[in-house]
Amino acid sequence: MAENTASRRIAIGADHGGFELKEKIKAHLQGQGYTVHDCGTHSTDAVDYPVFARAVAERVSRSEADLGILIDGAGIGSCMVANKLPGVRAALCYYTASANNAREHNDANVLTLGSGFVGPNLALQIVDVFLSTKCTAERHLRRVSMIEPGTGSADQSGGQTGGTAPQAHACQCQQEEKMPATQAPQSIPEQDIQRIVQRIMDLAGGGDLGCTTLACGFCKTCAQTNPELVRQFLEMGADRIAHQPGAGDLPRELAASIDHTLLKPDATTEQLKSLCAEARDYGFASVCVNPANVKLVASELAGTKVKACSVVGFPLGATPPEIKALEARRAIRDGAREIDMVINVGALKSGDDDLVCRDIRAVTEVCMDGRSLCKVILETALLNDDEKVRACQAARRARADFVKTSTGFGPGGATAADVALMSQAVSGTRMGVKASGGIRDLDSAQEMIHAGATRLGVSAGVKIVKQAKGMTVSDASTKEKY
Repeated sequence: MAENTASRRIAIGADHGGFELKEKIKAHLQGQGYTVHDCGTHSTDAVDYPVFARAVAERVSRSEADLGILIDGAGIGSCMVANKLPGVRAALCYYTASANNAREHNDANVLTLGSGFVGPNLALQIVDVFLSTKCTAERHLRRVSMIEPGTGSADQSGGQTGGTAPQAHACQCQQEEKMPATQAPQSIPEQDIQRIVQRIMDLAGGGDLGCTTLACGFCKTCAQTNPELVRQFLEMGADRIAHQPGAGDLPRELAASIDHTLLKPDATTEQLKSLCAEARDYGFASVCVNPANVKLVASELAGTKVKACSVVGFPLGATPPEIKALEARRAIRDGAREIDMVINVGALKSGDDDLVCRDIRAVTEVCMDGRSLCKVILETALLNDDEKVRACQAARRARADFVKTSTGFGPGGATAADVALMSQAVSGTRMGVKASGGIRDLDSAQEMIHAGATRLGVSAGVKIVKQAKGMTVSDASTKEKY
């Protein structure tokens, strides 16, 4: 570091859930020459986080520390406590970009971390970014001075105090009033209007799902204990059927709860429309296509319960997290309600689990913002069992909705052993497991479901449905079209 780190005083504190991470961060800071004041706690014995959050915040508030770092299980509670003290601007950060933004844009002086959401390596990277970034731009400093009006902070744009914020606000209003009458407001895309209407209906309790069991979606046994209810869900376009490993075989026709897939580069408009028609007719969960085809598919599925699904970073996963995030955002804008992203396989095999997590998190945040599901493709044929488990753990930390076996373009597809391993790795969460690649018939589909798959990605969906219904399938009709 160019500056003298010993002159910078860092106050650090944690509750019992953040103790171990605090110790690692403290050692890291001391190794870099920072003056560190440890406000506790000093063991893993259960304590109350507000006590230690306040202790750190008070040192920052009284200028006894230049910056503060707080760690608890989620980071949320400590952030709330710290921000109660005058002069404290605490920011909860889950990745390096948010740490940079917190310092550069908001001049945050207390960093809060959730030990349950960031691993040690990522936490140290976040700390380094937080400590090395400064707020220097005049526009940011001016806005920071508005956070606590009346504290005597100078307005960085003109050296004034107190009254600057109202003047700036008045100026903005005047500009709005002077907007030419010919300048029409920007139109809202139809897809966004539909999303808003659907969200209002959800909040208002509209749309009868026909389920009175509060545990639905958690116990994962409805498919066995109440198959008729699940059949109703499928008919209404339910996006998944959860099935617990070892809970018994599903009724055969329920195996049709799949993602109907067409990802080949030579897919034509006619084939895509046919795919959507089949999805509507057979009640598939979604239609999964390449990003360039999402708008067409979303249009074809409009008014149905079948969802448009887009792949991202496909099929190699070797694109930067920022590009994957942009790709996902565009797909959601075009109508995708589910995103299947490919992980950075090389980073995983290199042992850089933090990068893998950040890569996934970049997409899950976009999906959460767009109220869309995120499925994480591992490409299991390239991984050993340890790598598969670590990838699932990274997806859990990044708050993905599913883990998925394969792209279908790799050296191998789904196996029952992989599905069982992945199902175990995400057990205790609400995450699902999607099996994809090499599922050609009803027997292989049932094998995956029995192993723990809650979603199937196939291009032979029609064949599987017909076999599930006991229909005769000719050799010609079973030939894979796409």
